[in-house]
Amino acid sequence: MRFSGLRVLAEALTGHKGWAPLWRNPDPKPAYDYVIIGGGGHGLATAYYLARTFRQARISVLEKGWLGSGNVGRNTTIIRSNYLLPGNQPFYEFSMKLWEGLEQELNFNAMVSQRGVLNLCHSDAQRDAFRRRGNAMRMSGADAELLDVSAVRKMAPFLNFDNARFPIKGGLLQRRGGTARHDGVAWGYARGADMAGVDLIQNCEVTGFFIEKGRVRGVETSRGYISAGKVGVAVAGNTSRVMGMAGLRMPIESHALQAFVTEGLKPVIPGVITFGAGHFYISQSDKGGLVFGGDIEGYASYAQRGNLPVMEDVVEGGMALMPMLGRARLLRAWGGVVDMSMDGSPIIDRTPIEGLYLNGGWCYGGFKATPASGYAFAHLLANDSPHPTARAFRLDRFERGYMIDEKGAGAAPHLH
Repeated sequence: MRFSGLRVLAEALTGHKGWAPLWRNPDPKPAYDYVIIGGGGHGLATAYYLARTFRQARISVLEKGWLGSGNVGRNTTIIRSNYLLPGNQPFYEFSMKLWEGLEQELNFNAMVSQRGVLNLCHSDAQRDAFRRRGNAMRMSGADAELLDVSAVRKMAPFLNFDNARFPIKGGLLQRRGGTARHDGVAWGYARGADMAGVDLIQNCEVTGFFIEKGRVRGVETSRGYISAGKVGVAVAGNTSRVMGMAGLRMPIESHALQAFVTEGLKPVIPGVITFGAGHFYISQSDKGGLVFGGDIEGYASYAQRGNLPVMEDVVEGGMALMPMLGRARLLRAWGGVVDMSMDGSPIIDRTPIEGLYLNGGWCYGGFKATPASGYAFAHLLANDSPHPTARAFRLDRFERGYMIDEKGAGAAPHLH
């Protein structure tokens, strides 16, 4: 079933009786060539590209809950490629290009909105750093504009430009950045993977690995044993826990990351705006709610919720940036569990166990990387070689000293 304007019109005229479920709900088969653990954005995208682009078959995705029940449905929906380091920038620009054609690729409305991402600067040194970042972006093919105060004021006159502590001195704008509907992304990839023959197995929790002579042979699940030729793990905040079942200790900590949304308001935020003097980022949803977030919780946790101190810190950052935020009523808050790597950058690599592959360590960048992550992980699974844009995301880089420290904060997960 393909979607189109004519199809919507035809269904409207016939009582909407022709719509079918977006994907099947099959029982697991005894064996697959590829088993992807994790039915979030990255796992679903991996299965989709593995089947569609790399023409592989006998693929399953195992999800312990329902599809999209993890971080892919618990984020602030921002997409961007405004990175600095050569290990990151080409990869995220590749992801941005995939975002731009995603809805046509999937024949599904993921509500990709390239409304722009503006990073504010508050000092001369920060403006110089943004100039360097913008040049790095443009060298890899991304777009970047350095704005002065008057240009920022024209775009967002409601900001607190004359704050005595954090005066706004300009910003770095990526016009191709923006937002996408997180649920729509998961549903679109799930539908596309199902149409390509992938078995999407829900309510199927992996409880162990069967490893023989250094090679993975299959997985134990709550719905029985499943034999596998190759196993790919893409479980975000549960990476350490799942990989621990295979006897592997990951350079990752899991932390809760909160997000917030206000009541619906008339259009006011033109795109995505980030506070350069603190960790705060905000956009406005299509329903009018102001969606914003900030720092992770300061302790390791697997809870999909946050606590009041971080909520207060995030709101304080928002108030410093735009005092009008204090007049809006907060509707709800939610949390995801993010897998914070030692250097703040992801891992897409083979593991020491033959046939077992890892996609994790996404920190704050998981949602925006969804298309490129799935494509690169599928490339690795199909070819046993890294995708050209993901060659730096090796598991052993911490041992080798090849860190990708985008923030320059050091080798501590909570600093990123």
